[in-house]
Amino acid sequence: MARRTTFRICFGIVMAFMATAHAARADDWPQWRGPGRDGKSAEKNLLRSWPEGGPPLEWKAEGLGRGYASVAVVGDRIYTMGLRDNRPHLIALDARGGAVVWATPVGGEGEQAPNCTPTIDGDRVYGLTFQGTLACCSARDGKVEWTKDFAKDFGGRMMSGWGYAESPLIDGDRLVCTPGSPNAMLAALDKATGNPIWTTPVADNVGEKGQPGAAYASIVISRGGGVKQYVQLVGRGVIGVDAETGKLLWVYDKIANGTANCPTPVVSGNFVFASSGYGDGGSVLLELGRAGRGQVAAREVFYYTANQVQNHHGGMILIDEYLYMGHGQNNGLPLCLDLRTGQDAWRPGRGVGSGSAAVAYADGHLYFRYENGEMALIEATPKEYRVKGQFKLAVNLDRSWPHPAIADGRLYIRDQDVLLRYDVRGGK
Repeated sequence: MARRTTFRICFGIVMAFMATAHAARADDWPQWRGPGRDGKSAEKNLLRSWPEGGPPLEWKAEGLGRGYASVAVVGDRIYTMGLRDNRPHLIALDARGGAVVWATPVGGEGEQAPNCTPTIDGDRVYGLTFQGTLACCSARDGKVEWTKDFAKDFGGRMMSGWGYAESPLIDGDRLVCTPGSPNAMLAALDKATGNPIWTTPVADNVGEKGQPGAAYASIVISRGGGVKQYVQLVGRGVIGVDAETGKLLWVYDKIANGTANCPTPVVSGNFVFASSGYGDGGSVLLELGRAGRGQVAAREVFYYTANQVQNHHGGMILIDEYLYMGHGQNNGLPLCLDLRTGQDAWRPGRGVGSGSAAVAYADGHLYFRYENGEMALIEATPKEYRVKGQFKLAVNLDRSWPHPAIADGRLYIRDQDVLLRYDVRGGK
C-alpha cells in the first residue's frame, strides 16, 4: 500500500512537471512581437539607462542560419528559423548558453531563407517558410506533426517576390494565417491537425491600390464594433475578418503600396492604426463600428501620406494612447504621435542610428534597433525625446532588421547566423 502511494505521488509530480515544462511564463516572449503581438513586454526592474558601451553581453551563439526572423523565448528555450544546409529549418536553442537543441528541416532544398518568427503554443511550435510551407513541430524535440503548403493547399500567393514572412496566430484551438489567395486570403486551421475550419474569399480587385495576395504583416485580434475579428495588412490594404466565420467585414486600401506592405497593425478598442512604407504607402487611424447585424464599418479618422508618416517594417508601439515608431522609408526617424488626434508629440529628426528601426518596449522604455547595428534606449514619454543610452551591437553581419525580443531580463538580438543575448536587468 505504501509503495503504491509513493508511486502515485511520484507519478503525479512527473506529470505535473511535464505539463508545465513548456508552459508560458509572464516574462516569456512566445511569438512575433511578444505576448500580445504588440511589441511590448510586461517585465519590470530593467535598466533605466545603459552604461557606456551598452549592457553586458552574456553570450553569442552561432548556427541559426540565414534569414531575418526574430526569436521567440519560452522558459529555457529559444526558437527561430534559418536557412541551414540549403534548407529552411525550425530551430530550438538552450537559453542558458545558446547551444542548438534541435534543428528540423521544414521546407524544400534550395528554398530561400525564411523570415518568419515562430509561434509557441504549449508543446508545439509553428513556423512558415519563404515558399509557404506551414509546419507544426514538437517544441520538445522538433518532430514534425503536420504541414500545409500555402500554394498547393490554398492557391496562395504573395503580393511580391520576397516570399512569406508572417508569424501564425494561435487563437484558442485555431491557427490563423494568410495564404493570400482569392479563395483563402485568410485561413483558420485546427492547430492540432492543420485541418481547415474556414477560409476567407477576397477578390483580387477588392481595392485599387497595392497588389493582390498576402503581404508581410502578421494577424492581430480586434473586437472593434463589438465583433471579434482578425485584422491583417494584406497586398490590397488593411482588412477585418470575422473570427467565427471567416467572412470579410471591411477593407481599407488607401495605405497599400505596390511593393511590400509590412508593419503589423496596432489595435486599441474600436481603433486600428495601420501604416506602410515606400513612396505610395502612408498611415491611417480607423474607427470600427457596427453597420448592421454582424457587420462592421471602418471609418477613417485621419490619414497621412507616405512623406508625412510611414513605417517601413520596424513596427509601431502603442503606450497610453501614444504611438512610437521609426518614420520614413529606410530611415527609422524617431516619432511619437497622439493616437486619437494624429498630432506629433515629438519628432526630433535623425536618431542615434541610420536605416530602418525595429522597435520593442519594456519597463517604460523603447528599444530601437537600427539597420546599421546601432541600439538606442529611449524613454517612452510624450513629453520629450529622451535617449537613455546607446551602443553598437557586437555583430553586424547584414542589414540589422530582426525585431528585438525581451524575456527574463534579457535582450535578444538576431543577426543572420548569430544570436546575441544582453543582460538588461536592473538593480544588480
